[in-house]
Amino acid sequence: MSIEAVDFFYLSMPKVEDIGDGSQDALVVRVTADGVEGWGECEASPLVSIAAFVTPMSHGACKPVRDVVLGRAIESAYDIAAIHAAVEMECMDLLQAAHTFSGIEMALWDLLGRKLNAPVYELLGYTKVYPKLPYASQLFGDTPQETLLGCRKARDSGYRAVKCGWGPFGRCTLELDRDHLQAAREGIGPDGTLLIDAGQIFREDVDAAARRIEFLEEVNTVWLEEPFLGGAYEAYAALAAKSGNVKLAGGEASHNFHMAQQLIDYGRVGFIQIDCGRIGGIAPAKRAADYAAARGVTYVNHTFTSHLALCASLQPYAGLESHRICEYPFAPKQVAWDMSETHLTPDSNGLVHVPAAPGLGITMSVTGMRKYMVEVEISTHGKVLYRSPVL
Repeated sequence: MSIEAVDFFYLSMPKVEDIGDGSQDALVVRVTADGVEGWGECEASPLVSIAAFVTPMSHGACKPVRDVVLGRAIESAYDIAAIHAAVEMECMDLLQAAHTFSGIEMALWDLLGRKLNAPVYELLGYTKVYPKLPYASQLFGDTPQETLLGCRKARDSGYRAVKCGWGPFGRCTLELDRDHLQAAREGIGPDGTLLIDAGQIFREDVDAAARRIEFLEEVNTVWLEEPFLGGAYEAYAALAAKSGNVKLAGGEASHNFHMAQQLIDYGRVGFIQIDCGRIGGIAPAKRAADYAAARGVTYVNHTFTSHLALCASLQPYAGLESHRICEYPFAPKQVAWDMSETHLTPDSNGLVHVPAAPGLGITMSVTGMRKYMVEVEISTHGKVLYRSPVL
């Protein structure tokens, strides 16, 4: 097989709000080879990612992703690795390339699995897979009362773990942060797993983050996620030395394996969270999972968008039994739900399973996607470089 077409579909809610919710729009990728289709999703600004696919070459190490991908052979996992390596070299100075290729890479695994009639996790080398405990991933409420109600709703819906993030946390007083944390604990209950996401709010300010540790320990928080900028490894390490029973989590800002490696080795995180839609796809995420497991660091997916992205993000650690927690988009915007017919709903024990089906096992909904399509045309010097394909 050879890659004949790579099509991008920009989907969006009618109104995108200024909140930390990445499920408000999506960039879905369809790859075709010899009549077989595969689907993936980029976790990035859709229009910028499309531009990285078609932008005119700037120089030899700044080529459009299109020129490196189209026409390439796709017969095995080795071919996917070869294409990834080529993108890293020939699109070296095109910083959006990793995001753009992430969705393409997912789609290549999906396509290959469908062609070989095998789930992606088998192509990655796993002979057995394990269910994951989903945590309901949601934003802090504007008030502690809203935070309490959100966590209570998650618990009443059967979730044994919840993560609250962004919103007012770290932006208000210490006392109000403490009230939000206590409200979250009350909402999820005394036995629930509570996780907190600071959304990089402290940047590099170790002291500001450290002042919250006491309150996090009071409510038995398992981890504090992304207290700092993604590359602030020294700040991570300094806080890790002060965080007591609260482990640090991070990694969603990793755009390649080496950034994840640095966060493990130098940032001293206890949980490494990788987004397949940012790091370059499923294979580099699998490499990060293997690296973390060998060093006693727990691997967790980062997924706040669709169930296509969720399924792809579970593949890299599907066979790691002791790495049990998974981020689960608890209340995504409608576009993220409607774009697929398949949804990974928790079973009667509250656990999520990877589909035992060829490829990623996700059936997309053409009807659902059409409702949210954003028509795009990119042109320069009077020549059309890209126009939204027919869905």
